[in-house]
Amino acid sequence: MSDRHILTAVAWPYANGPRHIGHVSGFGVPSDVFSRYHRMAGDKVLMVSGTDEHGTPITVAADAEGIAPREIADRNNRIIVGDLQSLGLSYDLFTRTTTANHAAVSQEIFLGLLKNGYVFPKTTLGAISPSTGRTLPDRYIEGTCPICGYDGARGDQCDNCGNQLDPIDLIKPVSKINGETPKFVEEEHYFLDLPAFTRALGDWLGTRKSWRPNVLNFSVNLLEDLKPRSYTRDIDWGVPVPLDGWRDRPDKRIYVWFDAVVGYLSASIEWARRSGDPDAWRQWWQTPDAGAYYFMGKDNIVFHSEIWPAQLLGYNGEGDKGGTPGSYGRLNLPTEVVSSEFLTMEGRKFSSSRNVVIYVRDFLARYDADALRYFIAVAGPENQDTDFTWAEFLRRNNDELVAGWGNLVNRSVSMAAKNVGAVPTPGELTDDDRALLATTSGAFAPVGDLLSRNRQKAAINEAMRVVGEANKYLSDQAPWKLKEDPARRDTVLHTALQAIKDCNALLTPFLPHSSQQVHELLGGDGVWSVAPQVEEVTDLDEGSPYPIITGSYEQGQAVWASTPLPAPGTPLAPPKPIFTKLDPSIVDEEIRRLEEGGE
Repeated sequence: MSDRHILTAVAWPYANGPRHIGHVSGFGVPSDVFSRYHRMAGDKVLMVSGTDEHGTPITVAADAEGIAPREIADRNNRIIVGDLQSLGLSYDLFTRTTTANHAAVSQEIFLGLLKNGYVFPKTTLGAISPSTGRTLPDRYIEGTCPICGYDGARGDQCDNCGNQLDPIDLIKPVSKINGETPKFVEEEHYFLDLPAFTRALGDWLGTRKSWRPNVLNFSVNLLEDLKPRSYTRDIDWGVPVPLDGWRDRPDKRIYVWFDAVVGYLSASIEWARRSGDPDAWRQWWQTPDAGAYYFMGKDNIVFHSEIWPAQLLGYNGEGDKGGTPGSYGRLNLPTEVVSSEFLTMEGRKFSSSRNVVIYVRDFLARYDADALRYFIAVAGPENQDTDFTWAEFLRRNNDELVAGWGNLVNRSVSMAAKNVGAVPTPGELTDDDRALLATTSGAFAPVGDLLSRNRQKAAINEAMRVVGEANKYLSDQAPWKLKEDPARRDTVLHTALQAIKDCNALLTPFLPHSSQQVHELLGGDGVWSVAPQVEEVTDLDEGSPYPIITGSYEQGQAVWASTPLPAPGTPLAPPKPIFTKLDPSIVDEEIRRLEEGGE
């Protein structure tokens, strides 16, 4: 057991609609598994995120509906909060970027960078619509990538090669809004001097030996051609630029990506303020041995391994130009950027606009949350792109969750409840009994090591291998044949139930909902695995209402170690199945829904 401070910084979902299962396979479930494991291991975890609510897509959606951007943000914020809480994601604080606290923290980071010389004004060419005269944001301009030739690169980044771009770099740029060729005009903006961090970023990345190779290699390659990046944008929806002559301008804001990554810090500060100790965040951001783990999909690597670290280095005064930390003091850089690959669906890329999608809320209306969490953990896109198919989901659910883990729990508790009515009293253990208990209790170290290194697929496979050993033991010992030897029968059943308790702890980070059920089936009382809660709060500075996800996770009993069963004689009731066996007809039914574009 350790007691390190662990920051779990989870990618901020954009508030443009409900989350689909592709989203949560990248940032959601992996970050929650990691956080739940570290809490069980005794670490002090702070898991933060929120909805990313600024930027052009929100304004475009608002214009289309004839409403204010804030109304779009408010509506989608509530939807996303519901999605993530239902999936059991255990945020200490899931907030939003439209709080006054977030604006203040974003502005402080900007001013610190400016003070140290890492942000500077520059006249540049910006794109406008010839027909309307309105600014065209980078993400709403598409063309051919000048680096890799990909047809469909955006004005800020090419999703094919991952390189940063400016709209004027694109070959044959066009507006995604109306198909026009944009007109480029001079305008003034502030830029982040990324080249001033080439050495510092290179030195830092050189120490990141444990990162996933794809993330580290991609990040190191980015250093070859760093260019200044625009820190401000021509838009009226976002964090105001905190400078005289800019603060009250309706057309200049901090670029949404720069304020979104600051959200990890602002959410930590908001959490601390709500906790009653405004400085509590510092234990996760300034303690030398604290860990900071950032979870996202691979399309967000550049902002977490380059842009955000550069902002932190500049604020700390640790780039080529030197400087001194701002009023928050020196801030820790990421320990690891944990990036997942992409999840596709039945061979196609997720696309809400093309109805190639299943939203989290629709999935959970028909299937168990832990069934989805299990699939993501055991078959998700941890280190390569992965295809979600309904046939594979059915197989994993029925053959592994139901027939493997669920069957072990059900038949063991059923026999104990039927024959004893309580936790049995064990007699003298045999070599087979001791071997099984050594296997289950000995699994905590290797599974925990895998989880600490974010090898979640290997970790859950090892845990399920141990479940298989327990199933084999039960079949070999056949307690149902021991009616004439009740002492031996009770010893076998007690051993099996203890093994189940160990396996339940091993699986708790992955399956928090069903682990609570198993805890109760074994005669446990109270809360084993704390579920996140949605609370209605008001903005700490200006009073507007919004929902947050939070929880008192330290109140749970789950620990990362073998713990004994309740005392012999503790009543046991006949169990109900903890997982639902799915009918094979769901495969054709779900594919039909997908083809028809409806949920």
